[in-house]
Amino acid sequence: MATLLHIDASARAGRSGIDRHGSHTRRLSARFVDRWRLVRPDDTVLYRDVGRSPPRPVTEDWITAAFTPPDRRQPWMHEALAESDELVAEVTAADILVIGAPMYNFGMPAPLKAWIDNIVRVGVTFGFDRRREGVPYWPMLAPGKRLVILGSRGDHGYDPGGRIAHLNLVETGLSVPFAYIGLTRVDAIATEYDEFADERLAASLNAAETAIDRLADRIGVDG
Repeated sequence: MATLLHIDASARAGRSGIDRHGSHTRRLSARFVDRWRLVRPDDTVLYRDVGRSPPRPVTEDWITAAFTPPDRRQPWMHEALAESDELVAEVTAADILVIGAPMYNFGMPAPLKAWIDNIVRVGVTFGFDRRREGVPYWPMLAPGKRLVILGSRGDHGYDPGGRIAHLNLVETGLSVPFAYIGLTRVDAIATEYDEFADERLAASLNAAETAIDRLADRIGVDG
């Protein structure tokens, strides 16, 4: 059996197609998880909604605590890192991470960035030794994990090779820090044309859902 960690990051509470002004990424991430359950009904699914319950952003106290060796941390330092410890434990336990990541002003929502900042931690998810020859950093997550990014964009042409692909900072903003801590197997699917709200959006949603079903089936069977 495997463990799937499902993350939603949209500021919208509902799902498009069900709720008025609902979130496309919540719709897509739920679609993936529902399909996954069909393929692998015995797997564990963890859920965290950072869009509705944002993690605390990194503070000076957090930094001080994170860079203090564990055996020298004072009680307030453990408290400062308690939420981060919980978030890291979820990622560590997961074999596959499914993230609903809408595009806000070309990048990810602030709560999702706060979540990333809480799980990329020296000595916990990545190692650092300035005396190490070559690159002084190395990933610490167990190998073999997968990342699935499910996005939504107002405009169109953000996919690789598209007319404004260079403006898409969502997939890069997620895949780069995750690769840094050891998660390099990444798939990304997104819907576009949200601002147009016409048949192009409907077609894009349909294509994304079809791709999600195929991806869930393939990963669920092949791993």
